[in-house]
Amino acid sequence: MTEHGRLKEDQSLEVSEKDEKEFLGKEPVGRLLLKLALPTVVAQLINMLYNIVDRIYIGHIPKEGQMALTGLGVCLPLILLVSAFAALIANGGAPRASIFMGKGDMQSAEKTLGNCFVVQMIISVLLTVILLLWNEQFLWWFGASEDTIGYATDYMNIYAIGTIFVQITLGMNAFITAQGFAGTGMFSVLIGAVANIALDPLFIYGFGMGVKGAALATILSQAASCVWVLVFLFGKKTYLKIKIKYFVLNAKLIVPCLLLGFSTFVMQSSESIILICFDSSLQNYGGDIAVGAMTILSSVMQFAMLPLQGLGQGAQPIISYNYGAGKAERVKKAYKLLLIVSVCYSVLLWAIVMAVPQIFAMMFTPVTELIKYTERALRIYMAGALLFGIQMACQMTFTAMGNALASVIVAVVRKFVLLIPLIYIMPAIFVSDKATAVFMAEPIADVIAVTFTVVLFFFQFRRFLRKMRMNKIIKGYDETTLTGGQNI
Repeated sequence: MTEHGRLKEDQSLEVSEKDEKEFLGKEPVGRLLLKLALPTVVAQLINMLYNIVDRIYIGHIPKEGQMALTGLGVCLPLILLVSAFAALIANGGAPRASIFMGKGDMQSAEKTLGNCFVVQMIISVLLTVILLLWNEQFLWWFGASEDTIGYATDYMNIYAIGTIFVQITLGMNAFITAQGFAGTGMFSVLIGAVANIALDPLFIYGFGMGVKGAALATILSQAASCVWVLVFLFGKKTYLKIKIKYFVLNAKLIVPCLLLGFSTFVMQSSESIILICFDSSLQNYGGDIAVGAMTILSSVMQFAMLPLQGLGQGAQPIISYNYGAGKAERVKKAYKLLLIVSVCYSVLLWAIVMAVPQIFAMMFTPVTELIKYTERALRIYMAGALLFGIQMACQMTFTAMGNALASVIVAVVRKFVLLIPLIYIMPAIFVSDKATAVFMAEPIADVIAVTFTVVLFFFQFRRFLRKMRMNKIIKGYDETTLTGGQNI
């Protein structure tokens, strides 16, 4: 081949690679959302199964299932807190990397990945040490009783060892999806979920390990997912690769990531704090059966939240990339599609929960008394679930556009300003049934929070779109001036 031929081939490859990386800014938005959201929703459904399968198996342990399930419920705040720290990196670093990709700055995108990986490792080590040393004390604070503390500590002592696998899997998998590799991201979760579903009955029933077996199955499954994620991000197929030369922390890169991810961290860590508030209040007013019901209720809540998060994660690369590229109309269209699909899902789930709540209760326990108690509590607790689609679509769009302040405000208002105070205010108002009053705090907070979010989003989103259009006009004017009046 001649020199001219080789040069032409190299140029052709460069153009092909560029086009491949820019598909987020060119393909039809509807097709893109289907392409990216379907795998992320499936991944979250798998992740949901991953999260609740332990509770399903544990709740059906002969004779001790109800107390074991309640003990595991006391562990949920700690488990959610571990996931929240992973989300701090995932939902802060991944959108920033996508925005850099949209601007064509691949080096900054890779530096962001490298810095986030280092911070994720540091957080993992610190969390592991804290959980191993003080998990029992935390569990007492979170609502454990003499009957449930043994089950809770058995689970957490083993789960703590696998903290690093959980952190790396959840945190770094977001960078795979952010590049448009939604199928690969889904497979990361699928590996762990299949392993967990297979290992749980083997360890819990086959080896007679009970709660300890559930914890061991979980960390081994997360380890398998972790290996898959790291092999991909260190490999050749990824656009953004983890490189040792980018392990030196750069405040200008990592601080914006942490600020952006802080809203999701607040949302997920506040779930931990809220569960603590719910469990401690319910232990006072309803005893172990109320805490056991709350374990089921928080599990059913994942049927609402995780698929909606999957939809948001599928839309995030589209919104972030086109926001970085200054394509306002594509950003607007992606948000509208995300909102429509999210609302349809949340309304459908709400209708099912209101119609047949016993189906969800029976998934987790065969105990008739607990099923009946949970049926009524579930209808109250999930009464505002039909609005979740609006809340999550706005929240995820704020994050995808890098609007850290708005994301934090929305998260703080719903959880800390509304829900936590209501958990303690409602029993003082409805003194005849204080346990029911505690459950009522959730739907009341949901309605007020969604109203606030819609108003804030309406003004903020319009402002961002105007800013993008103005920047595009200015850029076009500058380019015309530089080329002597001919558009590039």
